[in-house]
Amino acid sequence: DPTHPIDDMHAFYRRSKLVRRSRVLWGSLGLWKPRLVFWTGALAIGLISVVFARMADRAQVAFLSMTEVQGFGFLLPLVVTPLGFALCAWLSITLFPNSQGSGIPQAIAARHLNHDEDRQRLLSLRLAFGKIVLTVVGLLSGASIGREGPTVQVGASFMLAVARFGGMAQARGLILAGSAAGIAAAFNTPLA
Repeated sequence: DPTHPIDDMHAFYRRSKLVRRSRVLWGSLGLWKPRLVFWTGALAIGLISVVFARMADRAQVAFLSMTEVQGFGFLLPLVVTPLGFALCAWLSITLFPNSQGSGIPQAIAARHLNHDEDRQRLLSLRLAFGKIVLTVVGLLSGASIGREGPTVQVGASFMLAVARFGGMAQARGLILAGSAAGIAAAFNTPLA
Protein backbone atom coordinates (compact mmCIF):
# COMPACT_ATOMS: atom_id res chain seq x y z
CA ASP A 1 0.00 0.00 0.00
CA PRO A 2 1.87 3.10 -1.12
CA THR A 3 1.25 6.14 1.02
CA HIS A 4 -0.08 9.29 -0.44
CA PRO A 5 2.59 11.96 -1.17
CA ILE A 6 0.65 14.50 0.91
CA ASP A 7 0.77 12.16 3.95
CA ASP A 8 4.55 11.88 3.53
CA MET A 9 4.82 15.66 3.35
CA HIS A 10 2.76 16.07 6.55
CA ALA A 11 4.89 13.51 8.37
CA PHE A 12 8.08 15.27 7.24
CA TYR A 13 6.67 18.63 8.35
CA ARG A 14 5.74 17.26 11.80
CA ARG A 15 9.20 15.72 12.27
CA SER A 16 11.02 18.90 11.22
CA LYS A 17 8.77 21.01 13.48
CA LEU A 18 9.52 18.67 16.40
CA VAL A 19 13.28 18.90 15.75
CA ARG A 20 13.12 22.72 15.60
CA ARG A 21 11.05 22.87 18.79
CA SER A 22 13.48 20.59 20.65
CA ARG A 23 16.42 22.77 19.53
CA VAL A 24 14.64 25.84 20.84
CA LEU A 25 13.86 24.12 24.14
CA TRP A 26 17.41 22.92 24.67
CA GLY A 27 19.22 25.96 23.35
CA SER A 28 17.15 28.83 24.70
CA LEU A 29 18.84 30.78 27.51
CA GLY A 30 15.52 32.41 28.32
CA LEU A 31 14.08 28.99 29.06
CA TRP A 32 17.06 27.65 31.01
CA LYS A 33 17.76 30.72 33.12
CA PRO A 34 14.72 30.28 35.42
CA ARG A 35 15.49 26.58 35.74
CA LEU A 36 19.11 27.25 36.68
CA VAL A 37 18.05 29.90 39.19
CA PHE A 38 15.51 27.53 40.72
CA TRP A 39 17.94 24.59 40.89
CA THR A 40 20.72 26.77 42.31
CA GLY A 41 18.38 28.03 45.01
CA ALA A 42 17.16 24.53 45.81
CA LEU A 43 20.72 23.17 46.08
CA ALA A 44 21.77 26.10 48.29
CA ILE A 45 18.77 25.56 50.56
CA GLY A 46 19.53 21.85 50.83
CA LEU A 47 23.18 22.47 51.67
CA ILE A 48 22.44 25.22 54.20
CA SER A 49 19.70 23.11 55.79
CA VAL A 50 22.04 20.16 56.28
CA VAL A 51 24.70 22.39 57.85
CA PHE A 52 22.03 24.06 60.00
CA ALA A 53 20.67 20.69 61.17
CA ARG A 54 24.13 19.45 62.14
CA MET A 55 24.92 22.67 63.99
CA ALA A 56 21.59 22.46 65.85
CA ASP A 57 22.17 18.83 66.81
CA ARG A 58 25.67 19.60 68.08
CA ALA A 59 24.38 22.56 70.08
CA GLN A 60 21.81 20.35 71.80
CA VAL A 61 24.41 17.69 72.56
CA ALA A 62 26.76 20.36 73.94
CA PHE A 63 24.06 21.68 76.26
CA LEU A 64 23.21 18.19 77.49
CA SER A 65 26.87 17.32 78.05
CA MET A 66 27.27 20.56 80.01
CA THR A 67 24.60 19.41 82.45
CA GLU A 68 26.39 16.10 83.02
CA VAL A 69 29.52 17.71 84.44
CA GLN A 70 30.41 16.17 87.82
CA GLY A 71 29.70 18.16 90.91
CA PHE A 72 27.53 21.20 90.36
CA GLY A 73 27.00 20.62 86.63
CA PHE A 74 23.27 20.31 87.14
CA LEU A 75 23.26 24.00 88.21
CA LEU A 76 24.99 25.27 85.05
CA PRO A 77 21.71 25.69 83.14
CA LEU A 78 20.60 28.16 85.83
CA VAL A 79 23.39 30.45 84.65
CA VAL A 80 23.81 29.50 80.99
CA THR A 81 20.16 29.58 79.98
CA PRO A 82 19.29 33.13 81.12
CA LEU A 83 22.58 34.49 79.75
CA GLY A 84 22.02 32.72 76.42
CA PHE A 85 18.47 34.03 76.18
CA ALA A 86 19.65 37.56 76.98
CA LEU A 87 22.33 37.26 74.29
CA CYS A 88 19.73 36.04 71.76
CA ALA A 89 17.38 38.91 72.62
CA TRP A 90 20.18 41.46 72.30
CA LEU A 91 21.37 40.01 68.96
CA SER A 92 17.84 39.93 67.56
CA ILE A 93 17.25 43.58 68.51
CA THR A 94 20.62 45.04 67.49
CA LEU A 95 22.06 42.93 64.68
CA PHE A 96 19.14 40.95 63.27
CA PRO A 97 15.89 42.91 63.55
CA ASN A 98 12.82 41.00 62.27
CA SER A 99 14.46 37.67 63.04
CA GLN A 100 12.08 37.01 65.94
CA GLY A 101 9.42 34.38 65.59
CA SER A 102 9.39 30.93 64.12
CA GLY A 103 10.02 31.99 60.52
CA ILE A 104 6.84 30.60 58.99
CA PRO A 105 4.71 33.74 59.59
CA GLN A 106 7.51 35.88 58.14
CA ALA A 107 7.59 33.83 54.93
CA ILE A 108 3.80 33.99 54.64
CA ALA A 109 3.77 37.75 55.23
CA ALA A 110 6.54 38.30 52.67
CA ARG A 111 4.45 36.51 50.04
CA HIS A 112 1.65 39.01 50.55
CA LEU A 113 3.84 42.11 50.33
CA ASN A 114 3.93 43.96 47.03
CA HIS A 115 7.24 45.83 47.23
CA ASP A 116 10.68 44.27 47.19
CA GLU A 117 11.94 46.62 49.92
CA ASP A 118 9.21 45.37 52.26
CA ARG A 119 10.07 41.75 51.49
CA GLN A 120 13.74 42.51 52.15
CA ARG A 121 12.85 43.38 55.76
CA LEU A 122 11.53 39.87 56.32
CA LEU A 123 13.59 37.74 53.94
CA SER A 124 17.26 38.47 53.35
CA LEU A 125 20.55 36.62 53.56
CA ARG A 126 21.44 38.67 56.63
CA LEU A 127 18.24 37.53 58.37
CA ALA A 128 18.83 33.94 57.27
CA PHE A 129 22.30 34.03 58.80
CA GLY A 130 20.89 35.65 61.95
CA LYS A 131 18.12 33.08 62.19
CA ILE A 132 20.67 30.26 62.05
CA VAL A 133 22.97 31.91 64.62
CA LEU A 134 20.11 32.72 67.01
CA THR A 135 18.66 29.22 66.77
CA VAL A 136 22.01 27.56 67.43
CA VAL A 137 22.78 29.90 70.36
CA GLY A 138 19.30 29.28 71.73
CA LEU A 139 19.75 25.51 71.53
CA LEU A 140 23.20 25.81 73.08
CA SER A 141 21.55 27.70 75.94
CA GLY A 142 18.91 25.04 76.48
CA ALA A 143 15.97 26.62 74.67
CA SER A 144 13.18 24.27 73.65
CA ILE A 145 13.08 25.43 70.04
CA GLY A 146 13.10 23.53 66.80
CA ARG A 147 14.88 24.28 63.57
CA GLU A 148 11.92 23.56 61.31
CA GLY A 149 10.31 27.03 61.39
CA PRO A 150 13.62 28.87 61.04
CA THR A 151 14.55 26.62 58.11
CA VAL A 152 11.41 27.82 56.31
CA GLN A 153 12.49 31.46 56.62
CA VAL A 154 16.06 30.57 55.67
CA GLY A 155 14.83 28.66 52.60
CA ALA A 156 12.56 31.49 51.50
CA SER A 157 15.37 34.01 52.02
CA PHE A 158 17.85 32.01 49.97
CA MET A 159 15.42 31.40 47.12
CA LEU A 160 14.47 35.07 47.00
CA ALA A 161 18.15 36.10 47.04
CA VAL A 162 19.00 33.70 44.21
CA ALA A 163 16.00 34.99 42.25
CA ARG A 164 17.19 38.58 42.69
CA PHE A 165 20.68 37.59 41.60
CA GLY A 166 19.26 35.75 38.58
CA GLY A 167 16.99 38.64 37.62
CA MET A 168 13.72 36.77 38.13
CA ALA A 169 10.59 38.65 39.10
CA GLN A 170 8.30 35.86 40.35
CA ALA A 171 8.92 36.66 44.02
CA ARG A 172 5.74 35.16 45.44
CA GLY A 173 6.19 31.81 43.77
CA LEU A 174 9.87 31.65 44.65
CA ILE A 175 9.18 32.50 48.30
CA LEU A 176 6.70 29.63 48.35
CA ALA A 177 9.18 27.30 46.65
CA GLY A 178 11.95 28.30 49.06
CA SER A 179 9.66 27.78 52.04
CA ALA A 180 8.66 24.36 50.74
CA ALA A 181 12.29 23.44 50.17
CA GLY A 182 13.07 24.55 53.72
CA ILE A 183 10.28 22.37 55.12
CA ALA A 184 11.41 19.42 53.02
CA ALA A 185 15.02 19.85 54.13
CA ALA A 186 14.08 20.32 57.80
CA PHE A 187 12.17 17.03 57.82
CA ASN A 188 14.77 15.13 55.71
CA THR A 189 12.44 14.63 52.76
CA PRO A 190 14.58 15.75 49.81
CA LEU A 191 12.18 14.56 47.12
CA ALA A 192 9.40 16.73 48.55
